Amino acid sequence: MKKVLIINGHPDPGSFAVAITEAYKIGALQAGAEIKEIIVGKLDFNPILQFGYRKRTELEPDLLDAQQKILWAEHIVWIYPIWWGERPALLKGFIDRTFLPGFAFKYRENSVWWDKLLAGRSAHIIITLDQPAWYYWLVNGRPTFYSMKKMTLEFSGFKPVRTTTLGPMRNSTDTYREKWLRKIELMGKELR
Repeated sequence: MKKVLIINGHPDPGSFAVAITEAYKIGALQAGAEIKEIIVGKLDFNPILQFGYRKRTELEPDLLDAQQKILWAEHIVWIYPIWWGERPALLKGFIDRTFLPGFAFKYRENSVWWDKLLAGRSAHIIITLDQPAWYYWLVNGRPTFYSMKKMTLEFSGFKPVRTTTLGPMRNSTDTYREKWLRKIELMGKELR
């Protein structure tokens, strides 16, 4: 049984990200996966990494719980919108506060290299945006995928990291959204 963690990084509890989360969960449960969830908008924590890595800020109980779920998981699905070419600030703050040295990675002494402490896990990034996926890729260069995939997840050891882009969502029809939800459910069944 595969252990799957779904992280909904949209701060709005009424967003389409909730439906995406549920669709993936339905498919993964049908595949026999064990599921845990983190809904970042419901967590109680300060999203600011106040002192960078110079001085440690005590982790709130919700972040300690999130770290345990991340360690438990074999596969993590990240669901969030793109705003101004990037993740929502709350999700970025969640990552800043949880993916810390000693948890997600460890710098080697007297070296530019690091150890990837979350190796052995895979990930799937599912994002929504208000422009067509091809435009986000060709014109804008998919900046959040580079940031999230390369500089966060792969940096910490996740491999492989898959990506799915849903867009344009603004002014999308119910039919368009239902089509995507069926695709997301199938991704869940395939545990990708």
